Amino acid sequence: MQTDCRILEAAMKRFWLLLNTVRYLKLSQLFYQVFYRVRKRRSKIQSEPELRGALGPWPGAQFLQPASVDGKTFTFLGQTARLGDDWNHPSFPKLWLYNLHYQDDLNAKGSEDRRELSEYLIDSWIAANPPAEGNGWEPYCLSLRLVNWVKWFCRLESQHLKREWLISLSRQADSLERQLEFHILANHLFANAKALVFVGVFLGGKQGNRYLYRGLDLLGKELKEQFLADGAHYELSPMYHSILMWDVADLLALKQASGLDVLNIEAKVWEERFVKGMEWLRAMVHPDREIAFFNDATLGIAPTLEDLEEYGQKLGIQLPPSHTPQTLSGRILQASGYSIIDWPGNHRLIADVATVGPDYQPGHAHADTLSFEFSLFGQRVFVNSGISQYGDDAERYRQRSTAAHNTVEVDGENSSEVWSGFRVARRARPFDVKIDNNHSGISLQASHDGYRRLRGKVIHCRRWFATNESLMIEDELQGNFQRAVAHFHFHPDVTVEHEGKSCFRIRLPDGKSLILELSDSWPNLVTSHWHPGFGVSQKIQKLSVEFSGPRLITQIRWSSS
Repeated sequence: MQTDCRILEAAMKRFWLLLNTVRYLKLSQLFYQVFYRVRKRRSKIQSEPELRGALGPWPGAQFLQPASVDGKTFTFLGQTARLGDDWNHPSFPKLWLYNLHYQDDLNAKGSEDRRELSEYLIDSWIAANPPAEGNGWEPYCLSLRLVNWVKWFCRLESQHLKREWLISLSRQADSLERQLEFHILANHLFANAKALVFVGVFLGGKQGNRYLYRGLDLLGKELKEQFLADGAHYELSPMYHSILMWDVADLLALKQASGLDVLNIEAKVWEERFVKGMEWLRAMVHPDREIAFFNDATLGIAPTLEDLEEYGQKLGIQLPPSHTPQTLSGRILQASGYSIIDWPGNHRLIADVATVGPDYQPGHAHADTLSFEFSLFGQRVFVNSGISQYGDDAERYRQRSTAAHNTVEVDGENSSEVWSGFRVARRARPFDVKIDNNHSGISLQASHDGYRRLRGKVIHCRRWFATNESLMIEDELQGNFQRAVAHFHFHPDVTVEHEGKSCFRIRLPDGKSLILELSDSWPNLVTSHWHPGFGVSQKIQKLSVEFSGPRLITQIRWSSS
């Protein structure tokens, strides 16, 4: 009987999670979710592909390292495996297989010197992946591979393009057009549109024109929808923002390679988005010039800020010079909701006072509202978890949880109901966000209502107060609760030592140190993990601070001398 009750309780909990997830979706998403499930994937016979002949040598840049040296053994996401004839073997993780099907090696660093290997990869893919079968015919895989093929084909004279390559390219583009990701939207639909434009510029005739104009129409709509006024991509993940910046740069490179008049007007909008997006990205990196870990973000997947700046320079795009702070200063990126405090001396605080992302697609969101990251003297000190995997398991859930971020967890619950691999039910909404710059320092404050769904109707209010040599964090919980824990995760290169019940010394690799003091609380220094790459997990120290009163004050002090 008790077992039956637990099963029923779990089923009801999942039902409410699903209901509170679905209610945010667009009707079009629900329609296409059903439509693509009942309609079988298929491929129709294409007429002989016609080349437009508009593309010259590819002028774009490269940032990825090759994943294979022989076309048989591949390394993706930290996992190396030898591939047989089955490109969809169930023993490989699905995300690993997706990376295999992207065929990024065609345009990885040094690919211009690996023509024979590239031809082998294309021929092998065609032989092992008949139309409409396997992971490689899913729309996101199609999108990335089509772009890679078109870029690589630009290096060849037309007489060296095999007929079977062009037929396969045509079939893949047709398959993509039949399953555009209107059920997912966001970065997936953007990638679909980009791929249609690339194929449409490469192929001519009615087929090429159809892809080109449909892709351009989609891109125009998605650029308006997905990029915010401060330059941010609306999924609010620095990693995915960087990927989208590379996509926009690729489109500008396509315009340069083709010289098609129809791309001239579009290119003006693309360049504006790139420049504004780079401004936002510069705010979301640490002094080490690598991205902060908010939402799904880690290193080694997206191009770095330096990669993107070099790409922009190669395309002749004028970016404003980087700003080095001369005084203590703070700002809110109003449209996206992140806040930045900069100090002279290479210190930066980045705070998440933002929503979890677009209501209808928060798939890359974490329960990290009011979390922060902090660098001192160019060294990351406080870090969020990062990610090492996708999927639907306990570790993915942990990495998305509130407890994996530098913020406050109430009664063991997440601030937003993250569940499954990429879903969010009820989500925290920030409010009363304000920043005050004055002669005594900078005060940043915000609240969120993510815990109002709990019985105690709790509101979390957090205030950061920065001076030249200190940072104070004040957490206040309004409402009733039994247990609250503030989590502080430290970068693996720093060490933390007790110097009293509520006092800790944090030592940096260069010998500098800072003091962290807590108001009445029960701090516990434990081991946790940081994930600076897929397949990577590093042990770190974590301070879990339990408090039962309504307020916790954390004082951090250092010396600039």
